[in-house]
Order: sequence, then structure tokens, then C-alpha cells
Amino acid sequence: MRITRIHNLYQLTVLPRIFPVNCYIYEEADQLTLIDAGIPNSFKGIRKLVGEINKPLTNIVLTHGHGDHVGALDKLKEAFPNAVVSISERDSRLLSGDTSLDADEAQTPVKGGVPKSLKTRADRLLIEGDKIESLQVFMTPGHTPGSVSIFDTKNGAIIAGDAFQTKGRVAICGQLVRSFPFPAFGTWNKDLAIESAKKILSLNPTLLAVGHGNMVENPRILMEKAINEAEENLSTKQKGA
Repeated sequence: MRITRIHNLYQLTVLPRIFPVNCYIYEEADQLTLIDAGIPNSFKGIRKLVGEINKPLTNIVLTHGHGDHVGALDKLKEAFPNAVVSISERDSRLLSGDTSLDADEAQTPVKGGVPKSLKTRADRLLIEGDKIESLQVFMTPGHTPGSVSIFDTKNGAIIAGDAFQTKGRVAICGQLVRSFPFPAFGTWNKDLAIESAKKILSLNPTLLAVGHGNMVENPRILMEKAINEAEENLSTKQKGA
């Protein structure tokens, strides 16, 4: 596992060259929060780093319910039984394999792998504006119906799950990056993804941390470029419809 640290945010990456899957540990003065639970192979590296930092892991926050973000959750909950598991109210259904849609949602299938036999359920259901110590929750649907991004109110970092990717290049989920197309294949709603990307940009983040790819400091110009490209692609598609 590759570990990269910027300020008090640690990025833990498995398969960094082939198929990078990231999760994050956010260090507070007296505790740790894990953001996303990676794939099953992420477990040993997460446990090792928690032990090295030597602070209690009090929270496990999931940006969304896809399998590559919840893969080590059962083992983590067993190893850290007091850690509070949080996910958005909407995406909590994905933890049990429920991909049904609400009547007011776009009636396109939820894409991407969802867990089939996950035992762990959320202890806390997140909504817009919730606080987890120094972190604040923002609803950023698109990749899944209930995706969230986690904003560091101290340092300005945004942990955006799959709302963006940086592997290959900085792009909004749903926009095809040929060298790493998988976030696009797993995106539910491209229109909402663009709106969520604009919402993330409005926070003026100092650091963009995502599920797939390296962290990007001072990401505004690259984020704006990604949003403009996505809007142009959508406009072209609509004109050709």
C-alpha cells in the first residue's frame, strides 16, 4: 500500500499503478476518521497506519456505496467496533444491495458494483451540513444517488469520492477518460454529476482528494476545465438527440 500525506490527510492507495483505489485517514488532535473503506485488500494497510499514528479510529465515513469504497468495511468494523459508520441516508440502501430508485429520481439504473453480502450497516445516516469533528458533509449526487463529499473546514481539502477522478486526468465522473474509464462506466446520472462538481468548486478547495488518482493541490483551474468539458459534451449530446 502506498501512503501519501498532505497536512493531516493521509491517502492510502492499493494498486497505485494499475487500478488505484484510495481511502483516506483524517487526523484530528485526539482521534482519526477514515473516509472510505477501499477494497478488501485495503484492510491491512488501514489497520497498520491507524496503529502507527496511535490515535483511536472513531469514525468511518463512506462517500458512497460502491464495492470499491466499502470493501474492507466488515473487517474494519470488527477490528474497530467503536468506530461510528456513516453514509448518506440515500446510499445506505446500497449497503444491502438495494438499487431501487425513488419516484422523483432519474429512472436510469444505478451503475457500478454494489455489495452483495456486506454485514455492516450504518450507525449514522448523513444529510447536508452534518459535521464529523472538523469535517463537513456536502451532498454531491451523480455517481450514485446519495454520493457525498467531505470538506475539511480547517485546511480546505475536499475528499470527493468519485465525484471527480484524477487518474489519467482531472475529470468529472461520467466523462470518459480512455486511460481509466471505470468511474464513467459506474456513474448513474451525468447531469447531477456536473451540478455536484460545480458545488464542490464553489467551496474553493485547496486540495482535491478522490477515489481514483493522486491528490491535487490548488485544483481550481483543473476542476474548471473538467466542468467546462463536461458541459460541452452534454450540450453536444443534447443537440444531436
